[in-house]
Amino acid sequence: MTTDTNKPNSIFWVIGITGLIWNLMGLDGYINQSYQTERFKSMYSEEQLEIILNLPPWVTAAFAVAVFSSVSACIFLLLKKKIAKTFFIIGLLAALVQTTYNLFINPGRNMFGSIEYAMLIMIPIISVFLFWYSKKCTDDGMLS
Repeated sequence: MTTDTNKPNSIFWVIGITGLIWNLMGLDGYINQSYQTERFKSMYSEEQLEIILNLPPWVTAAFAVAVFSSVSACIFLLLKKKIAKTFFIIGLLAALVQTTYNLFINPGRNMFGSIEYAMLIMIPIISVFLFWYSKKCTDDGMLS
């Protein structure tokens, strides 16, 4: 009797589902920001809202690409498709563009608190991890 060593284990499912939940939270943030919901507006001061609502379009586009690509990547990962790796790298690059703007260019960066800075650091780290993991899964033959 032989066992398939390329079969995803429980860690695969935990990482895939956790990654999907994480990225769905990012998608929720993007949608709330785009539609300027009351929930979104209640999280910021008027001064912060002024900066957020006047971001350059390319930063908002990077946000959209990052979340939509990353959500798609997680779905493809859970479906065990190699294309997940491509979507993860696209999401990572878009997240890096957005993070670079927020850390170095954003005129409101002095208003960021420790939670905002923690998120700015966590987002690309998690994106790198998910890309690496999808690459590892592809190399290990778990994705087709």
